[in-house]
Amino acid sequence: MTVALLAFAGDALAHGVAEGDKAFIMANPGVNIIPYMYLGAKHMVTGYDHLLFLFGVIFFLYRLKDVWTYVTLFAIGHSTTLLAGVMFNLHANPFIIDAIIGLSVVYKALDNLGAFPTLFGFQPNQKAAVLIFGFFHGFGLATKLQDLVSSRDGLLTNLISFNIGVETGQVIALSIILILMTLWRTTPSFNRSVVVANAALMCAGFVLTGYQIAGYFAETAS
Repeated sequence: MTVALLAFAGDALAHGVAEGDKAFIMANPGVNIIPYMYLGAKHMVTGYDHLLFLFGVIFFLYRLKDVWTYVTLFAIGHSTTLLAGVMFNLHANPFIIDAIIGLSVVYKALDNLGAFPTLFGFQPNQKAAVLIFGFFHGFGLATKLQDLVSSRDGLLTNLISFNIGVETGQVIALSIILILMTLWRTTPSFNRSVVVANAALMCAGFVLTGYQIAGYFAETAS
């Protein structure tokens, strides 16, 4: 998993926007509902940080009710800061935000391994953590879109359309992950692989975080 992230680091950098998508957003002011829904769905299904975090979140969730609860909390957080960040032009350094997003993956791997009560003597509220990290995931994309939106004409409608696309993409990606996870859980290798899988997840989170920190220092030094 970590090797794959390194191979795709250029595309996976938190919430990067493809060049063709940038050109579309900047060249098409006004209401564009379907294109923005497509862009939102594309962002989610190609967002490695999102998918890694969601994979960690549902790793030990066996009931659909629990999956729905946690994914809904993540969606609420993600949607809130995505909309508010762009609408109210709330700025933050994207490298810092995306480094925190990488740490959200590290957090979830540690949580799955039971590290917090063992090493630190306390257990964070898992639902609150998913909601809070959802805020950062949404704000990460908002920092990118702020630089691309050249007109506020139809902005709210486009953002809502984009967010609907994001949630649609999330359902698609999560459904695939759940199917694969369910099949994996029926094999004898699942219990033997819990530590290895979450250690790999944690390493992937550190890779994402380190890449963003390096980008931050490179930017400040230039």
